[in-house]
Amino acid sequence: MEEREVTGLIRKYVLKNAMEYGGTANVASVLGKVLSKEPELKGDIPGLKEKIGAEIARVAGIGKGEAEREYREYVAEFESEDKARADASARHNFELEGAVRGDFAIRFAPEPSSFMHIGHAKAAFLAREVANQYGGRNYLYFDDTNPEKESQEFVDSIKDSLSWLGITFDDEYYASDYIEDMYGYARRLIEERKAYMCMCNADRIKELRFKGEACSHRSETPAENLEGFEKMVRGDFDEGEAILRFVGKMESDNTSMRDPMIMRIKKTGHYRKGKKYVVWPSYDFNTPIMDSTHGITDILRTKEYELRDELYVAMLEALRLRIPRTHIQARLKIKNNVTSKREIKGMIERGEIEGYSDPRLVTISALRARGISPIAIKNFVLRFGINRTDSIVDISLLLSENKKVVDPTSKRLFYVEDPVKVVVEGLKNSEIKLKLHPTQEIGYRSYIVGETFYISSSDARQLKKGDMLRLKEAAAIKITDIRSGTIFAEKIDGAGEGIMNVQWVSEGNLVDCTIKIPGDLLDSEGKFNANSMKISTGYVESYAKELGEGEVVQFERFGFSTFHRKSDPLVFIYLSK
Repeated sequence: MEEREVTGLIRKYVLKNAMEYGGTANVASVLGKVLSKEPELKGDIPGLKEKIGAEIARVAGIGKGEAEREYREYVAEFESEDKARADASARHNFELEGAVRGDFAIRFAPEPSSFMHIGHAKAAFLAREVANQYGGRNYLYFDDTNPEKESQEFVDSIKDSLSWLGITFDDEYYASDYIEDMYGYARRLIEERKAYMCMCNADRIKELRFKGEACSHRSETPAENLEGFEKMVRGDFDEGEAILRFVGKMESDNTSMRDPMIMRIKKTGHYRKGKKYVVWPSYDFNTPIMDSTHGITDILRTKEYELRDELYVAMLEALRLRIPRTHIQARLKIKNNVTSKREIKGMIERGEIEGYSDPRLVTISALRARGISPIAIKNFVLRFGINRTDSIVDISLLLSENKKVVDPTSKRLFYVEDPVKVVVEGLKNSEIKLKLHPTQEIGYRSYIVGETFYISSSDARQLKKGDMLRLKEAAAIKITDIRSGTIFAEKIDGAGEGIMNVQWVSEGNLVDCTIKIPGDLLDSEGKFNANSMKISTGYVESYAKELGEGEVVQFERFGFSTFHRKSDPLVFIYLSK
């Protein structure tokens, strides 16, 4: 690559980086961009860094206005690159063996016993995408045949999450609307000696299944079993006193085939059906029938159901029903986090987390509260495609995907952590206008400022008498004294190269602010991390009071954060750098 081309490439990315991050480019960031475009330049990293540093100094020296004018030369090129990346990421190819274009139907089948999480989002997005790819239909199927665990609250939450994610369905249906049909299929199995009533207690059933031995009830006649089943449906038995079992293969190495339970008694009222029914089908009985009778051609199941595929097929063969194609997909897990409803419920009960929307979680409601975009979630989960290898990934990958979405439109504001007072003696009141975004024309915020400012203690602790710094967009100052925790300074005209450029808030134009900073929920040993939520406190400029709840902003030199609650102090949730 010719020298002038290298110089042009460096210039382009220095300007872009400077515009995105408040006027000062970062050597490492620019280096990464340049090398991604021209990998052969890796042969002279020190020389490349030197050239980048020189260009950063040049851009800093020409002033903001001139830098913006130079940057405009490249805006169309960058927009074209961004569009190409977006188009490439939107083109997914999810091949399903045997699937037929134009004759295709799939379903997303949540059990309404908890809130949706990132793993559910993957399954839901995949179902929608493959339905689109094969020109087929996508159904929302609520697998709700366990009255003890399910509720309308969870149905509403799941539907709200799916709507927020932007996932659409051609229709929806509920397993609980088909209980009478399930009774009919159960009777057919009994009549054909493919199911039987079992009165053994749970421990005895477990013992015999472990040994691969059948119990004495297996040999009873269809008439005896039908009589027992009708008594069960009428409610003549107590819970646990009787179940209906499928005649499988007690000798099978696959334990799911060892005469599994397909109907059991649950006298708890159902959230939709009340106490109309006391006998409810199991997942292994209900789901294959629902899939077959509702025209589902292909299903995606995670690996933990793989051993149950044999039973799925056996159930439909026994009933002489059409068998959908089954495709295994891997689970998606976030490192040092939990999705188990039992574990999350325990953490809530112990007061370790605030609820299902706690920003440390990866439930959809938590990701939404934290400020993760639905587009970012979609791009993140679809990148793993359909494969059989479980993915355990760091949440930073999702946050990185989210940054691509929020960075172009997020307003830039100043936040001062652990504030220290700065008095610029003799500075007259004046109006300061600050752009809400370095490259997008989305407006300004303006303040009347006097001589009193506040800066972050992390910046203040570096200062000593005689030092110079720039209060960004306001004034260049020189430190004249530091006493009683206050910095005194004087305004100067211009300033030398390389002085510190800091964000600030001014007296009369600030509000108290708390930022929650979520970290890994679990430690390296898989236990609750007591330090998983940190708190930052300080001042934010008063424009923050105009933000809408859920709006993402970038606090300069601090990071992206989501406006969480209008209160005193204002509350934000930290997203990422």
